[in-house]
Amino acid sequence: MGAHGSSLAGSRRWGAVEGRWKNAGVTTILSIQSHVAFGHVGNSAAVFPLQRLGVEVWPVHTVTFSNHTGYGAWRGPLIPAEEVLEVVRGIDDRGELGRADAVLSGYQGGEEVGAAIVQAVALIKQRNPAALYCCDPVMGDVGRGFYARPGIPEFIRDVVTPIADVMSPNLFELEFLTGRTIASIEDARDAAHALRSQGPETVLVTSVVTPDEPVMRMLAVNADEAWVVETPLFASYFTGSGDLTSAMFLAHLLSGGGLRRALEQTAAIVHGVLRVTVESEHSELQLVAGQEQIVAPNQRFEATRLD
Repeated sequence: MGAHGSSLAGSRRWGAVEGRWKNAGVTTILSIQSHVAFGHVGNSAAVFPLQRLGVEVWPVHTVTFSNHTGYGAWRGPLIPAEEVLEVVRGIDDRGELGRADAVLSGYQGGEEVGAAIVQAVALIKQRNPAALYCCDPVMGDVGRGFYARPGIPEFIRDVVTPIADVMSPNLFELEFLTGRTIASIEDARDAAHALRSQGPETVLVTSVVTPDEPVMRMLAVNADEAWVVETPLFASYFTGSGDLTSAMFLAHLLSGGGLRRALEQTAAIVHGVLRVTVESEHSELQLVAGQEQIVAPNQRFEATRLD
């Protein structure tokens, strides 16, 4: 496991989400997300950390930009939805698609790309019914509102949520997906269960911050358990941290250590990388400089059970 510096490879693994034995070999994740040449968001925030954990990653890009759009200007192409799906079909042509243990998706630039991701998930589940779909429903954030294109939030709520096995919304996204207002960690837990009733077996709420407490909370909920973990709150805003969080949680969930351990490991990794980033005084996530925090975080955080 990550905190002890070993990989997620193994000869036999227990599937934590539904209690299924996974196939022998290395964990494999197909990650359909954006890609940037400079900085770390989307696949550029997920692929290297997953590989550092020993996960085999098949990256499928939805855009290839020079940098993330938060800079206000960027260059590079949007990948047409049909071409995104063609990459997945090409893997299927090799007879390898059934080896995928999970699909991970993040920002969906338009409904056409979202529909292609849905088709890709359906194809992978045909080849491997035990494969999981983890959706990071990127659409907005507290204080910023919606930044996804019009129609995408509704598409994720109405089309994607029912087919997802794992979802990792932030607080703003959780409120939209469930139609609830959240003012406490208990509200967040109840909303996570409400989201579960719409489709996903497991929900990770990536950021639960209340105005009166200077801590960051992450909450993980499934049918049997609800766990919350607290880490110190950094003053800075980190683009790509949600992409890193979702990838690390999915990887550790697949490793079979259980919901609590997946949450604790994710919190330790993300906090470690963010701390290295703050100390470097760079605005982009310092994944290379902080890579030891991915495999052996030097701080541990203990989760508390809520239910």
